[in-house]
Amino acid sequence: MSDRFKLCLSQTTTLPRTWSEDIADYAAGGWPGVEIWLTKLEKHLDNSTLDDTIRQMGERKIVAAAAAYQGGLLLSQGEARKSHFDHFRRRLELCQALSCPTMLIVADFQQRFDETTLQRAVVSLKQAAQWAAGFDVRIGLEFRGSDTFCSCLDTAISLVDQCEEPNLGVCLDLFHYYTGASKPEDLDRLTKENLAHVQLSDLAGVPRELAGDSDRVMPGDGDFRFDGVVETLDRIGYDGWVGLELFNPVLWQMKSTQVAELGYTALSRVLKSAAP
Repeated sequence: MSDRFKLCLSQTTTLPRTWSEDIADYAAGGWPGVEIWLTKLEKHLDNSTLDDTIRQMGERKIVAAAAAYQGGLLLSQGEARKSHFDHFRRRLELCQALSCPTMLIVADFQQRFDETTLQRAVVSLKQAAQWAAGFDVRIGLEFRGSDTFCSCLDTAISLVDQCEEPNLGVCLDLFHYYTGASKPEDLDRLTKENLAHVQLSDLAGVPRELAGDSDRVMPGDGDFRFDGVVETLDRIGYDGWVGLELFNPVLWQMKSTQVAELGYTALSRVLKSAAP
């Protein structure tokens, strides 16, 4: 495994647990970073201060790797757009306070659209990146395999390229890469500059057309191939975070300390075995 890769665990993997439980258990499992689930953080801050939260992370030697996720920015209009961008600004403030370098956003292309809608989305994506730059936060655009548009890596990179914002990149989620329209040659378009974040998981015994987030399993326990992605990360000199993101309800029933330990071992193993 390349020493460049920094490993983080998404809080979706232990979604029913509290923020404080996550931070303690992730540290015990050897994780240096946490991929923040923003809804969980916001709930935690209802009864805790930001200073206490920062102190807690420092004591456990856990850093914020990324924050997920913000929706509603690209296609909303009118009052809905204002509400989404207000929420976005508050979340950018949280990321800045926690020294979280990257916020993930989704494209929200779940309905039919036309060229005008697409251009509006590009304008909104560019504006979101400019807002984030003011908070020293990078934006990672996540494509989703089940969406009607921006369902593949190639399209996500094209949208990022159109915006021409240096703090805007793509989030490469292996689950959406395999279950969507992405192709191996799409990896050739990745660069150190346009790749903002990486999320890995696996899928076993489920047709890709029917697979949902809850079907994600530990890397190495399913059918995904990791070698092409890891070779690409090495080729472009990627030195950012590689996260484990699972939404599996079976794992939610397990002790989170066990999930953290198993997850760290699994992610480390596939990165090492797939390294060129």
